[in-house]
Amino acid sequence: MVAAGASVNGVKKNSSATKTVPTGAVLLAGGRGTRVWPRSRISTPKQLLNFIGTKTMLRETVARLAPLVPLRHFWVVTNAEQSSGVRRELRRVPANQILAEPVGRNTAAAIGLAAIHLQRKYGDAVMVVLPADSYIADAARYRSLVRAAVELARTPGNMVVLGLRPTRPETGYGYIERGGVFARARGVAAYDVRQFIEKPSLPVARKYITSGKHLWNAGMFVWRASTFLNALEGFLPTTHAALMEIAKTIGTRRYASALTRIYARLENISVDYAVMEPATQSESGTARKRKGAGKTSVHVSVIPANVGWSDIGSWAAVHKLRAWKPGANVSAGPMFAADASGNYFWSPKKFVAAIGVHDLVLVETDDAILLCPRERSQDVGKIVKWLEEQKHRHLL
Repeated sequence: MVAAGASVNGVKKNSSATKTVPTGAVLLAGGRGTRVWPRSRISTPKQLLNFIGTKTMLRETVARLAPLVPLRHFWVVTNAEQSSGVRRELRRVPANQILAEPVGRNTAAAIGLAAIHLQRKYGDAVMVVLPADSYIADAARYRSLVRAAVELARTPGNMVVLGLRPTRPETGYGYIERGGVFARARGVAAYDVRQFIEKPSLPVARKYITSGKHLWNAGMFVWRASTFLNALEGFLPTTHAALMEIAKTIGTRRYASALTRIYARLENISVDYAVMEPATQSESGTARKRKGAGKTSVHVSVIPANVGWSDIGSWAAVHKLRAWKPGANVSAGPMFAADASGNYFWSPKKFVAAIGVHDLVLVETDDAILLCPRERSQDVGKIVKWLEEQKHRHLL
């Protein structure tokens, strides 16, 4: 435990700069949610749909964070196909703060695009970077952890990630290995990050569950825009240089053409691989700082979060959240069931009758029907891949 005002690995805990910048929320809303097809499509992806309650997932994300961040400080990174839908959902967010990527270049580029815009508008800002399509059951606890992360991230060089306590040996998520306590803010402990691990094998994931030191990486980051861009300069210099070219045109007539021309040159890589992994490479099991082009020392810490999180990444996850008890049938409309259990039905315009079937998923839209065992719902993305290969664009 380090006292306030001290330093860890050369990163000061407090400085005169910690209270001089605003906080902006950056929502990443460019995904497609292929595993919840056929409801999720290119123009109406998961974040623009409602799965729990009546609000879309995007609106739920904004509402959850709005008590901490004014709507005028929200930013959304999306793509051209989805930008109009995002604007319709978030009419109170300034339209010029909904940033449309001309081509997908993964999360490192998307966050970098937001960072140069925040620097242009505010000089610098704390960025609360979040996926736009997650479910959080305990919103109050979640906000208290974000507040603590923001306080830590106000110090230049501090990069904070929220890590979710794993509930099963999941092989589809990345993991974060934590070390000792780095600091406390608002009574919340943040731990040194030893390393980021991408999608382990099942035996390794089982070990992580029992270790007590591993957390799921849900892509929730908090840092200054300047801290991120300095780290990007050190670890991904080509992308950083291209972003700086774009930054010079923000607010001018040249911006749209510069974005289209330059953005495609950015490396297609996730922020985990591009920044977080190299920033936390370990020596003898001890987390070490890395230099971002000599400008700032970077320290990565993690705040464990037990907030009832779900990425709603499959129809099985939707059933789990909607079922009032294990084995319950869930239906979007009227239903009759006899000797049937554990089913999920989405057919809001039609009556559903189920007899003698168990643990199925049935999803009907105007142009498609999905039927599969609930345990195979992770494979729905394969259908989308096949539709792409067969060029059935009307179903995408």
